[in-house]
Amino acid sequence: MPLAFRPASAADIPLLRSLADRIWRASYPAMITLDQIEYMLDWMYSAEKIAEELAHGVHWEIALLEDDPAGFLSLTYHSAILAELNKLYLLPELQGRGLGQAMLARAGQCAVARGCTELRLRVNKRNLRALRSYDRAGFRIVDNVVADIGGGYVMDDYILSRPLSAS
Repeated sequence: MPLAFRPASAADIPLLRSLADRIWRASYPAMITLDQIEYMLDWMYSAEKIAEELAHGVHWEIALLEDDPAGFLSLTYHSAILAELNKLYLLPELQGRGLGQAMLARAGQCAVARGCTELRLRVNKRNLRALRSYDRAGFRIVDNVVADIGGGYVMDDYILSRPLSAS
């Protein structure tokens, strides 16, 4: 069954936080410490942070599989041509079934609908599974960045980009 998508609203903040918590705790221990996972979940997925993003135009969508929440994505439109895929997360038990590719396609559709011609994202350099998936979807590494995020932690990421077309 294909994924369906719906815009997230402030009423979905508890759901988004729950999905993030579940996905991050299952996916990231091989890449970053448990302490950093806790720090980043508090920093990126606090109710206040998500509410602020929703209020300031960050586009959040919930992916649904047979009407059940399966994951989420968020996009920021930086200019008339550039969209940034901030988040794309799928429940671990649903990975490996092509659903992540469907979520990437949805992100591209959203960006094209806004007139964007480029989609960028950041991914942890140690997230080999995601890197392979993004490569299959046509993304290419254009830069890398090590960003101090506070608390004594850094994000060590590649920046990936893919051109978009309306077709």
